[in-house]
This record gives sequence, C-alpha cells and structure tokens, in this order.
Amino acid sequence: MASVRIRWFGHSGFSIRDGKTALIDPWFVGNPKATGGVDTAPGADLLLLTHDHFDHAGDAVALAKKTGALVVAIFELAGELKAKGVPEAQLLHGGGGMNVGGTVSVQGFEITMTEARHSCTLGVPVGYVLKTPSGLTVYHSGDTGIFAGMALIGELHSVDVALLPIGSVFTMDYRQAAKACALLKAKAVIPIHYGTFPILEPNADRFVAELAIVSPGTRPIVLAPGEETTL
Repeated sequence: MASVRIRWFGHSGFSIRDGKTALIDPWFVGNPKATGGVDTAPGADLLLLTHDHFDHAGDAVALAKKTGALVVAIFELAGELKAKGVPEAQLLHGGGGMNVGGTVSVQGFEITMTEARHSCTLGVPVGYVLKTPSGLTVYHSGDTGIFAGMALIGELHSVDVALLPIGSVFTMDYRQAAKACALLKAKAVIPIHYGTFPILEPNADRFVAELAIVSPGTRPIVLAPGEETTL
C-alpha cells in the first residue's frame, strides 16, 4: 500500500492525498483553528461535504471555484450548490449528488455515503467511507452522535482510520467516540470537532484515556490543526 497523507485543518476539515487529493468538510473562513483562508487551501480533485452547516460547507462554493474539484454531496445540498453557481460539471452526477447507502468510484476513490445522527437544513447529515486509490480505508463520520449502525459500517468496511468527533454539545462526547471505535473495530482514529469553540471539549486527553480502556486495539493519532500524518 502506498503512503496516504492525511492533513487536519482543525474542526472537521481534512485533506486525504493518495495520488489525487480529496478534501472533506474544509472550513477556513471564521475557523479560529485554521491557518490562512480559502486562498491558502490546497488543490483538490474531490470535495466531499457531510452537511450544510456553516462550519462544514460554508466555504464550499469558494473552494469549488478555486480548486475545480468535483463536489460530492447529498442530493439536496448538491442542488443548492448548483443554484449558488457551482457548475454542473463540477457536481457529482451533474448536481444529482448521491444519497445514503450509495457507492461511487471517482478519481480513483471508492466513496460510500453513510448515515449520521445530527441535524441540517438540506437533506440529511451523512458520513463517508473512502477507499483511497492504494487501498487505505478512511471513515469520516461527519457530525454525529453514536449509533448502533457503526458496527455494520465496521463489518462492511475494514476501517484503517476513523475521523470521529469528540467535542460533545453538538456531536459525540469522548466516551461515545471511544465506544464508536470499538463498534467500528477501527485500527486507528483521529479525533476531531473539539477545541474550536470554548463550549467544546478542549483537548483529546480524556478521549485517549477512555480509548485505551474501551477499544485498546485502536491507535489514537492526535494532530494539531494544520498537522499531517502518513499512513
């Protein structure tokens, strides 16, 4: 398996580079943890959005125009982006997007859209399982509470690394996220969606301690905003 470079932009934003580059929920404008603005975002071939909240899709139109990336989103959000000026050619299926349970192969990535337990205005919130061109399986849960179906995701996909929120208030807290790792049988986990705002979990310390008890087979990878790991 070739090396896959995974970079965290803070909050829930990531780039996953394996020959081609996929961005997931990158948020720069107004993000106190992000370094630089949209103009400093990396180039990308794919832009995946989990839901329409400002801290996940607020920069979507600007990033689509900057990068020329193909945008992957649920049907209703894809339609909204089309109405806001993202060209049909840059939207999966010309603006039809996809929906929960679907799998598509684009730019060398195999992408499965999964359920998530959260709120949004357009469609429903989702997560993604990405199989990269060299075979690494990455699960980005999106904003979510824990749900029993995570065990099914783990059965259907051998998750090499899970990107899971631990911040509480709007998503899973550290205890739920540790249990989610056990359900997923994830080999590694990168905690996300914490430390951005004062009301969220300030750091990953309690999560790492709980993970060692609840899912000791899962290796924690704690990144600073802007930091990259290679798997």
